[in-house]
Amino acid sequence: MARETKREIRPTDAELKDRLVAINRVTKVTKGGRTFSFSAIVVVGDENGLVGWGLGKAGEVATAIAKGVESAKKNLIKVPVHKGTVPHEQYARYGGASVFLKPASHGTGVVAGGAMRAVLESVGVTDVLAKSKGSSNPHNLVKATIQALSEMRDARMVAEHRGVSLDKVFNG
Repeated sequence: MARETKREIRPTDAELKDRLVAINRVTKVTKGGRTFSFSAIVVVGDENGLVGWGLGKAGEVATAIAKGVESAKKNLIKVPVHKGTVPHEQYARYGGASVFLKPASHGTGVVAGGAMRAVLESVGVTDVLAKSKGSSNPHNLVKATIQALSEMRDARMVAEHRGVSLDKVFNG
């Protein structure tokens, strides 16, 4: 069931904080020898429901991170956050990485590993239970987590989609 859920936001609207997920030194072997460069995966978010990811590649680490941040600002999505947690359970898969997000009660914290943690903290989720299965490749984990978050719907969105009142969504 593929549905278009990408809701683009202008990066100038909010103050975004960036988090470096992974940095990787890559080598290109040429006739003249090895050429080293860097690739950086960066996640940006306002910690209030806005998140985006980007990939930057350059000859220096700082430049790669800056390019990643600029790329991330172009891929922003809005995520519903309900009382510091996700609104419902969600499963997503990207490449070999699978992620599962589950709402948690207040005080639980972000129970997630590396790449997933950076994305969830950038969104502003403070309590969530998360599990990643399959590949631990940070590229695919970030993309799977963003996909899972983009498919989240809060009660208002469900009521709007069904064409009923908000009370009817809660009371059946």
